[in-house]
Amino acid sequence: MIIPFALAALALGYLLGSIPFGLLFAWASGAGDVRKIGSGNIGATNVLRTGKKWAAAATLLFDGLKGAAAVLIAREFLPPGSEIFAALAAVLGHIFPLWLGFKGGKGVATFLGVAIALYWPAGLLAAATWLLAALIWRISSLSALIAIALSPLYFLVLGRGDYAPLALLLAAIVFFMHRENIRRLMRGEEPRIGSGSAKTQ
Repeated sequence: MIIPFALAALALGYLLGSIPFGLLFAWASGAGDVRKIGSGNIGATNVLRTGKKWAAAATLLFDGLKGAAAVLIAREFLPPGSEIFAALAAVLGHIFPLWLGFKGGKGVATFLGVAIALYWPAGLLAAATWLLAALIWRISSLSALIAIALSPLYFLVLGRGDYAPLALLLAAIVFFMHRENIRRLMRGEEPRIGSGSAKTQ
């Protein structure tokens, strides 16, 4: 009986995670298809490049909420442990949405939403790390990478080591999606938040 529940959690997570809020909010704001702007990414950072700040904020919020919803629904209606499969699938759904030809975002906001729902002290600590790093360096990708790299440690230190392997796996996936950003960071070419660069992230 474990396999059907795991599959249900994966389907739930993927369907929720694949909702392209960035595309929807950019369109609703009058900015058009965000996939034709900047990097073509549907995440909040690229939506911000449209100049529609409310759309970027809404994208950030709802990308996080869909990850949290996947975890909470699985935890409520499926056996214990199902939330892990839902969390994984939510992030993968955001990154590889079927409806957009498997070309989505990079998973940062959804990761944070998942982390908060799994164990809110660890998730909030990761989110606070992102915010602090963003205030210091003003580089979105760097802030995200720092927060996500530390998240498995946060789960361990705060007594939820059962979620640490998932956090580590998701961190590896998000790092892979940021491989171009990492190369630019190493060259000192990664744009700062609000710089208006249209070619990166």
